[in-house]
Amino acid sequence: MTDTPIRLLLADDHPVVRAGLRAVLETEPGLRIVAEAATAEDAVALAARGGIDVVLMDLQFGAGMSGAEATARITARPDAPRVVIVTTYDTDADTLPAIEAGATGYLLKDAPPEDLAAAVRTAAAGRTALAPAVASRLMHRLRAPGTTLTRRETEVLVLVAEGLSNQAIGERLHLTEGTVKSHLTRSYAKLGVDSRTAAVAAATALGLIRR
Repeated sequence: MTDTPIRLLLADDHPVVRAGLRAVLETEPGLRIVAEAATAEDAVALAARGGIDVVLMDLQFGAGMSGAEATARITARPDAPRVVIVTTYDTDADTLPAIEAGATGYLLKDAPPEDLAAAVRTAAAGRTALAPAVASRLMHRLRAPGTTLTRRETEVLVLVAEGLSNQAIGERLHLTEGTVKSHLTRSYAKLGVDSRTAAVAAATALGLIRR
């Protein structure tokens, strides 16, 4: 049994959120906050310096790199720290890219303080820590893969929800207009709908995208 503290990096663009996380975690034995980052880019740079065991990462930083992108860059390095996502978003459009990027944990910001501390310790030990709602959704995907959307299908529907045309979506995602239509057609079949509006409504109701 070691007395070495778990060293934490808090990455969130809101100072109030970082202060709240610090207030909760500093009271926990065996946890020590060694750095803070207000941007995803800073989080990547600080993690690369070493001396950090777990990064608590927000998903949305406004302009610049996203939390999922930062997670992928951090976890791609040898001997990388664990990354626990702490966010307000729990749709597939948010959770899946983050988990695919290598996040060890995924918690919502309204989680009880004891759950946050437990998630940090679980992640530091190399185990997965997921919010119940996120774990339930992932289990649903595993049990019924035919009813869920691929990451690209989700990205297309998110842009449809924003009001973009197929041509504009293709330009944004670097796809041909025909490929965009193919993704939409497959999404319609999975969701049991026959229009863009119905697809967005169904995906939102199922928690696959947020609006």
